[in-house]
Amino acid sequence: MTEPSKVIHVRNVGHEISENDLLQLFQPFGVITKLVMLRAKNQALLQMQDVNSAISALQFYTNVQPTIRGRNVYVQFSSHQELTTMDQSTQGRGDEVSKPLFNTKYARVQYLLGLLFRAAIYMTAVVSLTFNFQSFGWLCRFDFFLPFDIDCCVLSLSSLDELQVNYNNDRSSLPILTIVFVRDFTNPNLPSEQKGRSSQSGYGDMGGMYDHQSSAAGAVPYPQMGNAAAIAAAFGGGLPPGISGTNDRCTVLVSNLNPDRVDEDKLFNLFSLYGNIVRIKLLRNKPDHALVQMGDGFQAELAVHFLKGAMLFGKRLEVNFSKHPNITQGADTHEYINSNLNRFNRNAAKNYRYCCSPTKILHISSLPQEIVEDEIVRHLEEHGPIINTKLFEMNGKKQAHVQFETEEEATEALVCKHATTLGGSIIRISFSQLQSIRESS
Repeated sequence: MTEPSKVIHVRNVGHEISENDLLQLFQPFGVITKLVMLRAKNQALLQMQDVNSAISALQFYTNVQPTIRGRNVYVQFSSHQELTTMDQSTQGRGDEVSKPLFNTKYARVQYLLGLLFRAAIYMTAVVSLTFNFQSFGWLCRFDFFLPFDIDCCVLSLSSLDELQVNYNNDRSSLPILTIVFVRDFTNPNLPSEQKGRSSQSGYGDMGGMYDHQSSAAGAVPYPQMGNAAAIAAAFGGGLPPGISGTNDRCTVLVSNLNPDRVDEDKLFNLFSLYGNIVRIKLLRNKPDHALVQMGDGFQAELAVHFLKGAMLFGKRLEVNFSKHPNITQGADTHEYINSNLNRFNRNAAKNYRYCCSPTKILHISSLPQEIVEDEIVRHLEEHGPIINTKLFEMNGKKQAHVQFETEEEATEALVCKHATTLGGSIIRISFSQLQSIRESS
């Protein structure tokens, strides 16, 4: 084993892979100070600011195969403890030597600001801030990972409640500081340019809430794991027990359903806890079977892992990977790719972190401010006896925990009442990982 080093050796770096591609792969783990592209050898050397950042990156990519532009790359610690000028100048012909990425004049400023923003609980977007320090005569550019809904991340920079990213390009800007470019690396399928007005319906459009629309077959090129930054932030460089992170099958076969009680929207409400849903098909020739196409292979693996054996409407679900790579569109398929109810389009790291098997306690958010506990109980009690409730406020928004007697009753309430109207608001429901409601006090 090579001794840990802040220099990472990357192999199988094809000519189609750019410096920026490599930066995006390792930026979730800390500041990158130097990068050398060894084109003649299809390799690269990348130096993190400290050894711990490099260790975090390699620990994560031990469980998750790093892929760039469809090519698997392989990472390990370099025998170099630091990239020096001599190391960079003695590489073979055809190699591209990168200058240090951070000027030493403002390294201290960059480091301190990096500490501030990396203190955020999870990462959902990379924001590049360009400062013009005229008194020093130099320009600084910093890359930070900011969460969408942590108030401190926009602190004195903006009055916005959250950052909205519509297109992944260098013209996605906000008037926060001198120049701000924003890219959302948790949603790699965002276009680089606008290609027509979005047809998605809003939460208030009850008639089209799930947005069952057709889209061109094959228009959703999902990678095996398209949001590695969010996954790294959610699981702290590792993966949940039992999750390999290597599955590339996106479609799940669900069997032993109760055909009298289940429909596509109820399955959407359940499976969307573990990833974005592309489409769902109930099988006509097998009424107790359904196919669910998830956003990528990692999300499908989460669904299989956490829902296998779950009870729903008196039946124990069988959840396995399907032999079909995707669901062919047709009159009997329901489309969800454009649904605003897909949870992982925003706050993906938080949603990954909350993935779990069905529990007795539900977490309910997006409640109206004037709601009282009795209203929540009346809305849910048809699905089973409610033994405890707790209404609370977080970041100025009303939320609640509701405890049922069994996991099956809680699951039924979730699939039936998620995205329904309560007091004029569209509520959102998920499973809570609390052992008892008293833990939330």
